[in-house]
Amino acid sequence: MRLLLVEDDAMIGESVRTGLQQDGFAVDWVQDGRTAELALETNPYDTLLLDLGLPRKAGLEVLASLRRRGAEIPVLILTARDAVADRVKGLDAGADDYLVKPFDLDELAARVRALLRRKSGRPGPVIEVGALCINPATHEVSLDGKSISLSAREFALIHALCARPGVVLSRAQLEEKLYGWGQEVESNTVEVYIHALRRKLGAGFIRNVRGVGYTVPKQA
Repeated sequence: MRLLLVEDDAMIGESVRTGLQQDGFAVDWVQDGRTAELALETNPYDTLLLDLGLPRKAGLEVLASLRRRGAEIPVLILTARDAVADRVKGLDAGADDYLVKPFDLDELAARVRALLRRKSGRPGPVIEVGALCINPATHEVSLDGKSISLSAREFALIHALCARPGVVLSRAQLEEKLYGWGQEVESNTVEVYIHALRRKLGAGFIRNVRGVGYTVPKQA
C-alpha cells in the first residue's frame, strides 16, 4: 500500500518513512503543503499522513482543499498540537484520525492499517479470500491453514490484490502499490512476483485479464 507522508521536520520524516517502509508500506515523503497538493493530484495514494504546521501551505488548508475536491483518501493527522480544540478542528475539517507527537511507530502503523481496513469495508484485521488468510499486522499468510512464506514485495502484491477481490488492477497500479519515489522498477517486476505467488498459492489463484491486468476472484 502506498502512503503520502507530509512532514517538514527532517528527522521525524526520515524516521517515519523508514519505519513504515520496514512495515511493508511504500512511502513518498514531502515537506510542505504545496508539494503535498501536487503529489496528491498526480499520484494515487491509499492514505495521507499529514502534519499541520507546514511551510508554504498549512496542513488544515491542504486537508480542506482535498475534501472540497471530494477526495475520499483516508487522512491521519500527525502533529504536536495536543489541545482538544485542535483535535476537534482537525477531525471536523475531514481527518479520519489524529495522532499526537511523539508517537510510537508501531501505533502509527496500526492506525494506518485500521484506516485501510475501514476504507475497504472490512470489520476484522484479517483478510480472507477463499482459503487464503492474510494478516497485514503480522505479515502472516496461510493457505488452507498452512503457513506460506512470502517476500516483502510478494506480500505487498498479494495484499493489494486481496484487499479488493474481484477488482482488476493494472501492472502500473500494482507497481504504484509496491514502490515509492526513487525506487527503481524493472519492466517485468510485477510479472516476476506474480509468477512466484502462483507457484506458492496455486496457478489459478491470481488471474490475468488480458490487456488489462490481474485480479483475485472474490471466491478464489
